Amino acid sequence: MKRIYLAGPEVFLSDAVSIGDQKKKICEAYGFEGIFPLDNILELNEPSPQQNGLKIGRANEELIESCDAVIANMTPFRGASCDVGTAYEMGFGKALGKAVLAYTNSSELFLKRNLDQLPNAKQVDNQTYVDGIGMTLENFGLIDNLMLDNAVSGSIELENVAVVYDQTDVYRNLRAFIRCLEQLKNA
Repeated sequence: MKRIYLAGPEVFLSDAVSIGDQKKKICEAYGFEGIFPLDNILELNEPSPQQNGLKIGRANEELIESCDAVIANMTPFRGASCDVGTAYEMGFGKALGKAVLAYTNSSELFLKRNLDQLPNAKQVDNQTYVDGIGMTLENFGLIDNLMLDNAVSGSIELENVAVVYDQTDVYRNLRAFIRCLEQLKNA
């Protein structure tokens, strides 16, 4: 049975274990074993918080190494881009030669999300936008930073969660996640 590392900001939700269990059950229904970062049972008893954080990171890398694929939730998290830990996990999986699939519950492209968050950004010609200190904004019509989109083996599945009553709903909607499983099953 293929093992899939389930990357995403869901680990920060108050019901993270429940969401992870839900995703793992869906994986099982498709004939895969889902591996959630919180599956790591770690004793966080290092002398400093920094050492505990690094211990978690190493354990997650070991989980990714043990998997055949990564499915990443690229829904924007605490900014215009996806969770930075998820971005790292995508790149790590890609570097190991794993299949990397991804989804987002935002239909807005990276440029639009950046423009929405940068009030001093401006357009300087037909294709070029800059932020308030003159640094160019990526304008490639991609979901996120070009290197993240490049890490994905197939197409990035989009789900437009138009009506969001609770902001965390965008991290709990699993329709695009299921489409990633379908992509992997049909690969």
